[in-house]
Amino acid sequence: MAGPKTPDDALGAMAARIRATVDADVPGFPHYADTGTGAWTTTPDGFWTGGYWNAMLWLGGAVFDDAALVAEARRWTERLRPRIGSESVFRGFLFYYGAALGSILHGDEDARDLALAAAGRLGGDFDPRLGLIPLGAQAEEAHTVGADEANIDGLAAVPLLLFAAGAGGGAGLRDRALRHTLRSAELCIRDDGSVVQSVSLDPDTGAPVRTYTHKGVSDSSTWTRAQAWAMQFLAHAARCMPEQTALMDAALRVTEWWIANAPNDRVAYWDFDAPIDHDTRKDSSGTAIAATAILKLSGTVADPDAAARYRRFAEETLLTLAASHLTPVAPGDRRPPGMLTNGCFDQRSGVALANELIWGSYYLLEGLAMLAGRLETGRI
Repeated sequence: MAGPKTPDDALGAMAARIRATVDADVPGFPHYADTGTGAWTTTPDGFWTGGYWNAMLWLGGAVFDDAALVAEARRWTERLRPRIGSESVFRGFLFYYGAALGSILHGDEDARDLALAAAGRLGGDFDPRLGLIPLGAQAEEAHTVGADEANIDGLAAVPLLLFAAGAGGGAGLRDRALRHTLRSAELCIRDDGSVVQSVSLDPDTGAPVRTYTHKGVSDSSTWTRAQAWAMQFLAHAARCMPEQTALMDAALRVTEWWIANAPNDRVAYWDFDAPIDHDTRKDSSGTAIAATAILKLSGTVADPDAAARYRRFAEETLLTLAASHLTPVAPGDRRPPGMLTNGCFDQRSGVALANELIWGSYYLLEGLAMLAGRLETGRI
């Protein structure tokens, strides 16, 4: 596929996709799409992914100076309100991207208040026995495990807690964000800088009982999105809490592991330990998460040589995603333009193995906006 070659061309294609989705008046939050037709599979309550649709609207409104997208964002964000009290650490995904971005990018007070309310409830789930916010009974994988579980995806709580702490959301949220981050990193980052997705904890002592994965090849493998989530949220935490040097150390370790292990074409397979043959799926979504994390880290790391190397690697990755995996605006191409193809959601369950995934599209939009100079690096 010959997709857009420049950040601005790619952003133009993505703007068309966002507006087409608005015009389609989908019944629920876009989750994943068929990349032949563009038809979305949606979720009625946002699952853990719905905030990324809102985020595309909030960010699209800023990047494309489009008031209609901002109005849509306000409408969709209100639809998240029933999820404020859901028992899931993944409320971080929903309400940072789905609500806090409205405040950050547009000064929207209703979005701010919703994010603060969700952050207060989420911060209240911090478990001092475990030293973090556990998965929660209503999290995606909770039906298969017990109550005392954690995974690296749960670092999504950190941006929401830190936003709320800086916006008058209550005492203790910053401290809980820090403790949750450090504990998650301690449990999930291996000695070599690779990341394991999930951990079972002893309910009395908080000690790790086992490490495993919900979505990777095996319990000892490195599932691509586990590594990418660690990179994304550790980079965010390191930027927001620069006095905590352990956060930058952890962010650098997981980032260096990705750079050392990424394929030559920069686009990761769905699991770094998956046997590679012509049928092995790529995961454009995990790659987009990682690339934007590296780009953000380039604006925070003190070493100018490392900063330049990170920016170069991130730019190469994002432009490869645009050129090789983003459907173009082209008369001979019948597919809707602006779809990030080849996202692999859940290989284990056989769900959405080569699709557009809403979070992958969001992170590509964010990364391209930073490259094009339309979004300050690290603002989000």
